[in-house]
Parts: sequence; C-alpha cells; structure tokens
Amino acid sequence: QVRLLESGGGSVQAGGSLRLSCAASGYTYSSYCMGWFRQAPGKEREALVAIDSDGTTRYADSVKGRFTISKDNAKNTLDLQMNILKADDTAMYYCAANYGRWSAKNCALSRSAFAYWGRGTQVTVSS
Repeated sequence: QVRLLESGGGSVQAGGSLRLSCAASGYTYSSYCMGWFRQAPGKEREALVAIDSDGTTRYADSVKGRFTISKDNAKNTLDLQMNILKADDTAMYYCAANYGRWSAKNCALSRSAFAYWGRGTQVTVSS
C-alpha cells in the first residue's frame, strides 16, 4: 500500500508563490513516476508535471516556466514550487505516483500513468 500526503496549500495573491509538498510512504520503490495534478470546480483533473526516477520532467504548457517539480529521494518527498501564480491556478492540487520499471519508462502527463493519489491540498489565488 502506498500513501501520499500533500501539504503546503493555502491562499495567496496573484503574482505570489507557494510550495507544495507530497510525502510518500508505504511500498515505494526506486523506480517511479510521480507528478502533480489539479482540479478546479466544474473542470476535469488536469496534469501539470511529472518526473521519473531518471530525473526526466514533463510540464504542461499552462505551468511551464512558472512551476518547478523536485524529488528528494532521501526524504521520499515530492515538491512543487509555484511562482507567478494566477487566479486561474486556483484548484485542488493532487500528488500522484506509480512505481516499478514499467511506470518509470511510461511516465507521462496522463491520469492512466498513475495508480496512487493523495487527497489533495487547496490552492486559492486572489486577483
């Protein structure tokens, strides 16, 4: 069983920054695909960024240049640094993961690439 716990959400004004963190525990492995998604009310869950165990990152165009993903393998945490936040970034943010060599090789900005999900942390950006 894998557990993912997000933290760091909150309220910020447009142009500001927030840093989200995801703590992974349970049956995690050295080969992985991990990422961040978000879902705004009335909208579908959107893939933002993914990273595999080789360190390859993939960013959605909507966050490229503003958001940065990082993985601390020693602490088994996944962070998302969010800068230049906009009102459109307001959403529930979810951490996602999948483990194993197949998962790392097929890491992608797609819900189907992930088997485990956190419960989310709310980010609200006021204009």
